[in-house]
Amino acid sequence: MSAFPSAGISIATRSMAWLIICFLVLPITIVFAVSVTDRPYLSLPHDGLSLQYYRSLLTSRAWHTSILHSLVIAAASTAIAVVAGTLCAIGCWRLGNRASNAVRMLMLVPIIVPTVVYALGIYQFWVDLKLIDSYTGVIIAHAVTGLPYVVITVSTALAGFDPRLEQAALSLGASMGQTLRMVIIPNILPGVISGAIFAFIHSWDELIIVLFIAGRGVFTLPRRIWDGINESLDPTMAAVASVLVLTTVVLLLIDIAIRARRTQ
Repeated sequence: MSAFPSAGISIATRSMAWLIICFLVLPITIVFAVSVTDRPYLSLPHDGLSLQYYRSLLTSRAWHTSILHSLVIAAASTAIAVVAGTLCAIGCWRLGNRASNAVRMLMLVPIIVPTVVYALGIYQFWVDLKLIDSYTGVIIAHAVTGLPYVVITVSTALAGFDPRLEQAALSLGASMGQTLRMVIIPNILPGVISGAIFAFIHSWDELIIVLFIAGRGVFTLPRRIWDGINESLDPTMAAVASVLVLTTVVLLLIDIAIRARRTQ
């Protein structure tokens, strides 16, 4: 008799999980429907499906420029975040004291503080450094806000790393640099890659910081979508949004595949 309540709870839990998933995912699917509209404004298809706005995306120089800007900024900021975040996580792991815990908490500030507040602070700081409306300013800002993702994933990977491997390498005459390159990094590489993927996705999708510190010289993809919403209702924005979503999904699937392969 006791099996029936357990089965009921299991069914209820799964149903609730699927409801939450649908609540989160279904609004995103609307973007794909709007991207194939046959209307000259943002709406669902009326008389049939059309790929005209995907063709517009492929032929528009302005959209190509924004895609290039986003790719360059995301790649550069991810590289900085991965190097700094990995070294920070390894340093905290080696110390293993209260100070290291405080440093880890400090690294999480960019994703704990509301983005608008953080962007305002960066804007005031960047004005003094003359980094407003520059690639360098946006790249550094995205690297700083992408740093927490790397610290989290690498710290998680280090939690399962056997410190005796490091001790063995050092006892056999390896320098700290050699131990880092040949022992520690290879063993925590899935965590580093996961951090890089999340940092790239963050930069690829980020808007608010760009609105604060980037002028007309730096026009990322999310910002062009934002300007398009304010100035017009061109359905090409829905096509671009679909590309953003698909890119994010592909990167997340790559991360899942790497984690699954690591656990085998």
